[in-house]
Amino acid sequence: MAPKPIKGEYIETDTGNKVSRRAQVHGTQHIILGGKTVIQAEVCIRGDLHRLAAPPPSPSPSTLNPSSATSSSTTSAAAPSTPSVAVTIGRYTHLSRGALLRPPSRLHRGIHSYFPLKIGDHVFIGERAIIEAASVGNHVQIGAGAVVGAMAILKDYVVVLEGAVVPGGMVVPSWSVVGGRPARVVGEVGEGWGVEGGEGGLARERYRSVGR
Repeated sequence: MAPKPIKGEYIETDTGNKVSRRAQVHGTQHIILGGKTVIQAEVCIRGDLHRLAAPPPSPSPSTLNPSSATSSSTTSAAAPSTPSVAVTIGRYTHLSRGALLRPPSRLHRGIHSYFPLKIGDHVFIGERAIIEAASVGNHVQIGAGAVVGAMAILKDYVVVLEGAVVPGGMVVPSWSVVGGRPARVVGEVGEGWGVEGGEGGLARERYRSVGR
């Protein structure tokens, strides 16, 4: 089924994702959207920054005979190449205008290597926020202008305040509110936060309001 435009600004996919025509989504084959995700104008998702798969080891010439060489060549040619996943985004996630999602990177065995960025369900990412985390849990809210550094982990039900800078590698426990530059835990969210009627309900309402 071909994508259908929503009042000109958005394209809606078969799984209900609403993607602005003015968003920059690079390397779409390396990006997984769970459905009902909103990607606003000027959002940039760097799916082209993905981890390169290591090539299969070549058999030693001294151990090959003609029949095994033919078999190996045929098997190699028939093996499908599966694109590596750079960015995974869950359901009812909202990416506000100008947000940047970039897979985290670090030196691995002397090589600058990228690692997957995984974002859960019911996540709100504010305007101009920069996300390089390894993992963002479910029902997480990230304020405008916040930065989540490389390989950081945000557990479920976390609030990152506007303008906060979460250092690379930091692990933020569930139910925490973090703020500051560098960020630290400054409070806790209530037990009812993120459930239906709370932030979870707001995620659905935000989704329905897009493209009206």
